[in-house]
Amino acid sequence: MELRGNWNYPTSVRFGAGRIAELPDVAKAAGISNPLFVTDPGLAKLPMTQAAAASIGGGVFSAIKPNPVEANIAAGVAAYKSGRHDGVVAFGGGSALDVGKLIAFMQAQTRPIGDFEDIGDWWTRADASGIAPVVAVPTTAGTGSEVGRAGVVTDETSHTKKIIFHPAMMPKIALCDPVLTIGMPPAITAGTGMDALAHCVEAYCAPSYHPLADGIAAEGVRLVKENLALAVKNGGDLDARAHMMAAASMGATAFQKGLGAIHALSHPVGALYDSHHGMTNAVFMPYVLAFNRKAIEDRIKRLAAYIGLRPSFRAFLDWVLVLRGEIGVPHTLAGLNVGDDKIEQIVAMAPKDPTAGGNPIALDKRAARTIFRRALEGRV
Repeated sequence: MELRGNWNYPTSVRFGAGRIAELPDVAKAAGISNPLFVTDPGLAKLPMTQAAAASIGGGVFSAIKPNPVEANIAAGVAAYKSGRHDGVVAFGGGSALDVGKLIAFMQAQTRPIGDFEDIGDWWTRADASGIAPVVAVPTTAGTGSEVGRAGVVTDETSHTKKIIFHPAMMPKIALCDPVLTIGMPPAITAGTGMDALAHCVEAYCAPSYHPLADGIAAEGVRLVKENLALAVKNGGDLDARAHMMAAASMGATAFQKGLGAIHALSHPVGALYDSHHGMTNAVFMPYVLAFNRKAIEDRIKRLAAYIGLRPSFRAFLDWVLVLRGEIGVPHTLAGLNVGDDKIEQIVAMAPKDPTAGGNPIALDKRAARTIFRRALEGRV
């Protein structure tokens, strides 16, 4: 491994219970006086969301699908321009945060959104001068999009998920208040929490040299181990909620190092079956770990020891399997209503996904088919 890398760390983060009260000051500090408040349709109906939006004025946009599509971004850009907004406050889970960042980004562009996919240096095609400032307020503990420089959007024509990247998409300020996650149902708590775990585990296992990311990812895994099941069982456990919100931000900070086959397979499955991203990651996780074992065993032994397990790959894998069962993750893809009817599309799409390059073992069609079939059949 070449001891060389380009390292970036996240933005200003205001973390703690009750800090949503600071939203007007935070928007002002980010240079936003007429914000477009971006959230999802479900959250838009909740009193906490309405109170947050009312506290800063501006307009509200909530026409977002759970797996956002390009039409959602276009509609948001139209709302941004018609309201003559000067920034975005993105409030919600990963979908709302990603859409908010993409609206702030795309309202300054003349090229189509696909021209900025996270491939090579495509981000340099963008006009960075007019990208609007974003304040990100997560209400789930999973994607960590509040500290990320990218957004995920589904191309409805090709049924592929595209990662759109630009360094200036990073929110100016992330306002992380774990109280906002108290109302999350157990299933969403589980799915988003497993997304955070997938980010940490894949970043830790990615083969590039990034010891800063490795340390953050390892601590993120420990926080998930000690808190996710507690948060699922007792949604009012504010300490567990806070630790999971921190773990989510840590996962997104760490995965600048890379992701891998969990995400490379989850993205096409989500695009084709509209499955929950975090839960799809959770189903694939043990099958990908087992497939990568030869390349990651020593690293996983160290990680197992750090989080308080017996220092072995098997102990770590067994913990993942037990955790999945404890919080209601299906053991196979059948639990997500995914079958083998689109297997050829998926195994063709997965190796092309931008996350595939970070897998410790090359993810070609044969490898993708092997992992997918094991996840269908339950063979770890």
